Amino acid sequence: MKNYSIYILCALFFTVSCTKIEDLQDDPNRATSVSPDLLLTNIETKAFNNVSLNSALASRYLTFTDGINENQYYNWQQASFANYDNIKQVHKMIEESKKAETEVYSILAKFFNSYFITELTMVFGEVPYSETLAIEEENYTPVYDTQEAIFLKVLNDLNDASNALATNEELILGDVIYDGDKTKWRKLINTYYLRVLLMLSNKTDVASLNVIGRFQEILENPTKYPLFDSNEDNGALVYVNIQDNRYPLFNNNELQTAYYLEESFVDRLKDLEDPRLFVFAEKTPAAIALADDDFYAYDGLYGSAIFSDNAAKAVAGNASRIAPRFYNDPINEPSLLIGYSELQFILAEAVARTWISGDAASYYNEGIKASMNFYGISEVTAYLAKSEVQLTSANAMARIATQKHIALFLNTGWQMFYEQRRTGYPEFNVDGGGTLNEGRIPKRWLYPANEATNNTASLKAAINRQFTSGDDINSLMWLLK
Repeated sequence: MKNYSIYILCALFFTVSCTKIEDLQDDPNRATSVSPDLLLTNIETKAFNNVSLNSALASRYLTFTDGINENQYYNWQQASFANYDNIKQVHKMIEESKKAETEVYSILAKFFNSYFITELTMVFGEVPYSETLAIEEENYTPVYDTQEAIFLKVLNDLNDASNALATNEELILGDVIYDGDKTKWRKLINTYYLRVLLMLSNKTDVASLNVIGRFQEILENPTKYPLFDSNEDNGALVYVNIQDNRYPLFNNNELQTAYYLEESFVDRLKDLEDPRLFVFAEKTPAAIALADDDFYAYDGLYGSAIFSDNAAKAVAGNASRIAPRFYNDPINEPSLLIGYSELQFILAEAVARTWISGDAASYYNEGIKASMNFYGISEVTAYLAKSEVQLTSANAMARIATQKHIALFLNTGWQMFYEQRRTGYPEFNVDGGGTLNEGRIPKRWLYPANEATNNTASLKAAINRQFTSGDDINSLMWLLK
């Protein structure tokens, strides 16, 4: 894979805001045209840059000690529609691709549109989509699409993109993820397609989606629908030590002083004697004399504990900070949109659900091996032999989800929170006395405040159609029912 120094620089050529594309083109101080490959670079960095401290707090990986954080204590409110700006950039790439008489960027656009709209609907529930896809004109009051319609469009577009890439012979330029390798792009799209299908696990009875049938079709046709074969295929954004291209937490002062590992997460790793703990965390100050590979040298702060209790424990030197590499290494580790390890856990769960045939334990073990390999840990035989790790039919769902949670540490954005929201595993503690929202884990975010002003009728119709209790963070979206 090439190291590019233009990840963010392409934003100097073109930036999409919430104004009309036509208005941007009328600005004499702004470029009126840009090649689709430069747009692709910028779109890729938006999609694949998935390192999120807020998600790490909500997903019980980390705790914060400089105040009462709404993500840690489950008291969030409105979220942003910012991903529509990314969708607009995808629209612009399609437009420029047509001008250049190339098709490949329009094919990739189907994946990126699908990715960004999936992220949006996972946050809110119903969101506008069908009336936001037209390049020719802007619609400032689009209707909200049902989640069923959104996911049907996403599944069809992902399938179309994979098939179209198989026959397209054009070069992909500006590709900082796979350096133009179409086979790897097809593997990514098909692997992501399986993630989307698994997220629809509560909707296997919806005929239009055909969740199980679609899943089986991919597994039964490996030549037509290739999947990740190893970590070499990961959908990864590799950072380089150049301004604006460095690991996003590099030199983050708060990460050095205010973030600690979460206690239940540390305890889980200690109970399993999981060597990834030594990669994620540093020893507590109180245990500085112990060896780096001594599990007793590590501890955390309880995510739902009263803020003052956590602060006191941290001051006493009894909590582990995050490993220094996360803030002092400008390259650190790649950011994953989706990886080989996650694919293996997806397949293990699909077997456990009897969607496909196979050995769930084999997929599960391969997922653990891939995760360990990602962190540079080569010897995993003894770990896999532990009774607390081994998969059985009785514990399959809980252990698959638990190992996925470990594997996705501080990566893939909010995906692990969505996984826990879907399965209930692993348990995210709310019993510490500090949790807001009446001790509940929210199910969604509120719609942006400006939607109530700018798109009143469409928003009201969507809320009434979905939720009996209104626009509430504890309301269940269709996907979860």
